[in-house]
Amino acid sequence: MNERQRLNYLQAMGLQQWIVRQPEELSRESEQALPVQMDEISLPECEVHEITVTSDRIIPWDDLKNQVASCTQCSLHQSRTQTVFGVGDRQADWMLIGEAPGQQEDEQGEPFVGPAGMLLNEILFSLGLQRQTVFIANILKCRPPNNRDPLPDEIQSCSSFLEQQVKHVAPRIILTLGRIAAQNLLHTTESIGRLRGRVHDYQSIPVIVMYHPAYLLRSPTEKRKVLQDLLLAKQTLDQIDAG
Repeated sequence: MNERQRLNYLQAMGLQQWIVRQPEELSRESEQALPVQMDEISLPECEVHEITVTSDRIIPWDDLKNQVASCTQCSLHQSRTQTVFGVGDRQADWMLIGEAPGQQEDEQGEPFVGPAGMLLNEILFSLGLQRQTVFIANILKCRPPNNRDPLPDEIQSCSSFLEQQVKHVAPRIILTLGRIAAQNLLHTTESIGRLRGRVHDYQSIPVIVMYHPAYLLRSPTEKRKVLQDLLLAKQTLDQIDAG
């Protein structure tokens, strides 16, 4: 996709062109282009959530994939087409975690495909990232029937798989996509509105909570909040690099 095609795509999706620049450039242009002022975005202290890890042992990657593919720990294996392990760079700096596969994901065996996946790709591109340079996974590896919310026992059955993926990838930052992903990763019942805009912590990895791309497609006026979240993520990494 060339630059003109990309810009046309962004315009058609109703997504503003976001380009990561130096802080002084970003502040000056954001004041002109966005209803949100840069001085409204600040980096708070990290909020540490106590997370229980089931085991310190790291399962070899291929063995982990085989375990996911053959898993029968909950009833979802009875209705799935296939499991959705995850996709991307196994040594990525950025890890994105969503809720569960939908119908298209169940059919293709890959997370975030279809319109929501296309929007996610454009969001990543606005940060100078590509789908293959991050790692994308879900809380659940199987699709719940009719895309209903995951049940507690289903989440528990899959929790060790995600823990192992995080250990393998060892990302520098995690973005959670949607309420269910955020609440379950951080072990909290707080609303996504309250979780957004703050830097959380999972296994000493900073976590930024974002809206799910599917929600943004239904509520396009909320897309500007994604820019805030991405800037917070970028600033968090910059702060870590600065020591």
